[in-house]
Amino acid sequence: MLLAGRPVETDLSPAAWLVDALGAARRGTVASLVPAGFAAYARVLHPAVRYDGDDDVDVRWDEVAAYNGTTAHRLMQWPGVTGSWDHVGEEDQPDLWNDTPAPGHLPAHVAVELATLLTGATTTPDRCFFGACDEDGAGGPHLVLPACELLVVSGPITLAAANVAPEPQEQSPALWWPADRAWCVATDPELMSTYVAGSVEVVDALLGSRLEVHPAAPGDPVGYGADTVNPVAPRS
Repeated sequence: MLLAGRPVETDLSPAAWLVDALGAARRGTVASLVPAGFAAYARVLHPAVRYDGDDDVDVRWDEVAAYNGTTAHRLMQWPGVTGSWDHVGEEDQPDLWNDTPAPGHLPAHVAVELATLLTGATTTPDRCFFGACDEDGAGGPHLVLPACELLVVSGPITLAAANVAPEPQEQSPALWWPADRAWCVATDPELMSTYVAGSVEVVDALLGSRLEVHPAAPGDPVGYGADTVNPVAPRS
């Protein structure tokens, strides 16, 4: 079987450290997505999109918060900054944005920028591993994690921007890391943000990049309930 043009890995021993670390973490925390024990952590927010003719323009969450009079902070969540659950995959705010941040999918252009930054932070950029959620129950060995079961392929870091879903669907890898384990990146299927574990230098570079990034910690809560600064009523 091929995934993103690569054969699915049958030897999953390079991922054993992740299975152990993520399985031991408290569910619903950053450490359940990327392993505890790294020096630093970051949360990369998936941008919203505004349609400008034939172009898609990225819209930052802090812009959306300012527009709605809500508070941008490192644990903010989309219904909190927009003020309504109606803005999760349904209604837009056409004066500012037309499409919500993609849940469970790191847009390819963001993945390219992230991978470019991470290339210099590993000794094995040509030997990385990428996990994709198996929605169709394909045969073969699966990496069994608390959030989902993954098929794994290996290749250069540029595969971080590959589409791992059948066309015309788009889906980024859910988990990727280099063979030297210098860092780890996770995009949970339900979340509108991606988490990175790595060195202090990696996180500092991310915080200084053009991406919208906030510092994170292994014990931080993830998911819509994490935003207590901008509370919204429970989803009906």
